[in-house]
Amino acid sequence: MLTPCQAHRIITQVVVTGTRVFSRACAEAWKQASASAQYAKAQAKNNPGAANTFASQGLTLEEACKILNVKPPQNGKANIEDVTERFKKLFDVNDPKKGGSFYLQSKVLRARERIEAEVRSATEKAERESELKEGWKPKVFKDR
Repeated sequence: MLTPCQAHRIITQVVVTGTRVFSRACAEAWKQASASAQYAKAQAKNNPGAANTFASQGLTLEEACKILNVKPPQNGKANIEDVTERFKKLFDVNDPKKGGSFYLQSKVLRARERIEAEVRSATEKAERESELKEGWKPKVFKDR
């Protein structure tokens, strides 16, 4: 049978050990977040336009192109048919119902989305620049 003093000592040890474990976990999480922020900052220096998309998509453009085995978009233009064809093939090969990997299937999907996002942003940028060159021409609808 435990005396009240022994019970108090055990409870104190449990609380101290739990606090120590929790503080170490927080410190490790802080280190990882700091390292991730430094990596994103370094990527932003190398490619200023990719900093936000890297954080939101989780893949760099280079990684996405390697996953799908396609050439990177040149001047914002990519062979979307080739990207779609490679995506369909790799997506079907990695179908979990056929013995494939859900993880690889999701990586293939994210790679396609990353390349499409890059092409889309480059197209929007080109449209904005052409509109700035030509000037704004509003569409006017006349009532009949």
